[in-house]
Parts: sequence; structure tokens; C-alpha cells
Amino acid sequence: MNEEPLQNGGVGVIPIRRTALTNCCFRREIWTGPHAQITVMCIPSGGEIGLEIHNDLDQILVIEYGVGSVYAGKDKKEVAYLGEADASSAVVIPAGTYHNVINRRNTPLKLFSIYAPPKHPIGTIHQTKFDSDLQED
Repeated sequence: MNEEPLQNGGVGVIPIRRTALTNCCFRREIWTGPHAQITVMCIPSGGEIGLEIHNDLDQILVIEYGVGSVYAGKDKKEVAYLGEADASSAVVIPAGTYHNVINRRNTPLKLFSIYAPPKHPIGTIHQTKFDSDLQED
């Protein structure tokens, strides 16, 4: 496998598990193409992604380490607990679905996210959820 960094939009192999496990940022964009994007995330103990909805894109969260409590619903008032997602899980979130993942464990939750189409600007790095929330406003 080529260890050169993969250029955005380029073809290649990403060591996605290692990239997710070594990431310490709340969110970091690692690849963006014309129709999809990959970010890695680290949700600290007691942290969460935060209740959100993407009306114009689908999202897939793939857990690499830890356990997250998953909540989702079509309406903000109907968001319900769906279950626990661990390293054998992918969370599929269709466009127009409210969702949140909460880390209730004592270890960080490490995952990668696929957005289709892309959501974040190329080069996005949010060190913390607070940084992410500031950029969203």
C-alpha cells in the first residue's frame, strides 16, 4: 500500500481504520470527491455529535473503537433511542433524518463518516465540538 497522502478527489487506498484510531480531533476531513466525502471523528467520553439533520445528504458512520448510543427520528420531537453501536456497527442515516450519537463510556469513540454529497470544506479540522459548533453558526 502506498503511504503517500491521498489527494482530495484522487484514487487510492486509505488506511481508514488506522486513520480513525489515531485521530484525536472531533472532526477531520480526510478525503473529498465530487460526490462523497470521508471524515474521521473522535467523540470524547461524555461527548456527543449533537442532534443534527442533513436534508440534502446521506451519511454513514462506521465505528472503529468504543460504543455510541444512537438516536434518530424523522421529526425532532420523535427522536428515539435506536441502540448501541460498537466496532462491528455502521449507522446509516438517510437525508432528512435527525440523529445524534452519544459516548456514554469512559473511552473515546473513534469513527469515520461518509457523506454523500460532501458536507464540510476541504481541509476542515475541528479540534473540539465547540469549534465545530462555532463554524456551523
